[in-house]
Amino acid sequence: MGYEKGKKLNQLQRLLPTGLVVTAAWLNERHYSSALLRKYVVNGWLEQPARGIYRRPAGELLWQHVVISLQTLLETSVYVGGRTALEQQGLSHYVSQTSPREVHLYFALQPPGWLNNVTLDVDLVLHRTTRLFKNTQMNRSATWNSERQAFLETNVTMSDDVSLQSWGQWDWPLVMSKPERAVLELLDEVPENESFHQADMLIEGLRTLSPRRMQALLEKCNSVKVKRLFLWFAERHQPPWLQELNYEHIDLGSGKRSLVPGGKLDRKFQITVPKDMHDV
Repeated sequence: MGYEKGKKLNQLQRLLPTGLVVTAAWLNERHYSSALLRKYVVNGWLEQPARGIYRRPAGELLWQHVVISLQTLLETSVYVGGRTALEQQGLSHYVSQTSPREVHLYFALQPPGWLNNVTLDVDLVLHRTTRLFKNTQMNRSATWNSERQAFLETNVTMSDDVSLQSWGQWDWPLVMSKPERAVLELLDEVPENESFHQADMLIEGLRTLSPRRMQALLEKCNSVKVKRLFLWFAERHQPPWLQELNYEHIDLGSGKRSLVPGGKLDRKFQITVPKDMHDV
């Protein structure tokens, strides 16, 4: 009996990286019964950050643990995007910090309900990728190698506008939007959750975007508001990549878009913008 208990615990160490989270269903599929999981929790071998969620104890649970768990062990189509992706790629000095901090996650399908019950030191803001782009599901699975403390990627299907970033002492992979996609995701939050002035400072600093990637994203973006806003900000700051964009292939829709009550209408892009930013 003791041998069998030790065997199951050793197997758990090989299956579950310290600090990451998995669901009860994930563990049940690997022959860990609910009764056994309760015993592990009582003895301190596992902890429960939320109902039906387990991890091997490893100090504070960080948002990166949760996202990497989703992207690898739980094989969920999700990536870090918007303002968070820009922060993680060294562009945070262009984007103001909020308190408490927010982490923006983009899901191809409905996010798992347990995310709302996990206690973290940040707020998780959950989005659907289809709001801005169609057919953006990113499939990714990885096998955990306990000896190397590394994930061995076995199946990766990702678009050109997301990338893998390393996180933590073991360089675990974190999937996030590249800056070209992230800036459009951030503009989708203007003016409700991001201000014009924050977006203005951000785009002023984005001097090295890929015009090829930016063109492709603008052509497939669903939001007329986001596309008009992006081009309006870009023309305001005249970055070097702007001259390589082809507006003829970007559907900017028709009609006016009132974004700022009492704002001033920009006649070229037919959007209202803050008066203090118009013609400046």
